[in-house]
Amino acid sequence: MKPSRAVTLFASSVVRYALTAIIATGTLAYAATIPSARADTATFSDDQKKAIGDIIKDYLLKNPEILVDVQGALEAKLEKEQSEKLSKFMSENAKDIYRNPQSPVAGDPSGDITVVEFFDYNCGYCKRGLPEVQKLLESDKKVRFVFKEFPILSKGSEEAARGALAAKRQSKYWEYHQALLSAKGQANEAAAIKAAEGLGLDMAKFKADMASDEVKAEIESVKDLAKKMGINGTPHFLVGDKSIPGAPEDLHDQLETLVTGFRKTGCSYC
Repeated sequence: MKPSRAVTLFASSVVRYALTAIIATGTLAYAATIPSARADTATFSDDQKKAIGDIIKDYLLKNPEILVDVQGALEAKLEKEQSEKLSKFMSENAKDIYRNPQSPVAGDPSGDITVVEFFDYNCGYCKRGLPEVQKLLESDKKVRFVFKEFPILSKGSEEAARGALAAKRQSKYWEYHQALLSAKGQANEAAAIKAAEGLGLDMAKFKADMASDEVKAEIESVKDLAKKMGINGTPHFLVGDKSIPGAPEDLHDQLETLVTGFRKTGCSYC
């Protein structure tokens, strides 16, 4: 399988990071042996550059594990920076993320811990994650689950999302959500109307709400929020200041662990 652009860029950054460290070490070590270079290591002759290159090559060949060590250090550094950035953003934007009154909610509206999901109705991983979400809501009656309509895959995704928010205006959001994510085929306006009819909704109101500026504005606000957070794929789950991108096979267990953890330690905004 061809690596993704993100993986390729990450691997390149690791190599650059490692080589930079090695070059710096080799350069300083070599420069220390050259009187004329001790005062100024910024400029080297071609012969000196070749000698430094030979030092680096020899070091890498004899110690290839250094790249693994550097990669681990870089991953830890990036993870820490991302975690700190996410925590800061969460605390500053907690209301929009967890307590926006326009966001659809399932489970206990007054639940003690809130889980958030950004999703797209045409996302295969979102469909795969639905049973895990259902399992969490069935097993934990104190969880409050917030849905962020994030249609990014197609025009049909946008139509399905507008249908979901229209269904919410008739108190049938969760039912519509499950019906559409469980349905086969593309999610689009036709699928939205079929789901609404199956739920016995007032179709005149449903279609009017689907086309309303208010519904469109809600979707745009979620897209803006996702952009600020750096979320560009679905599904994406949030609990407190922790996130779960995608739908891993043990999604329910991961969500349950986070919910249990924040229930013990407390969460001021989730």
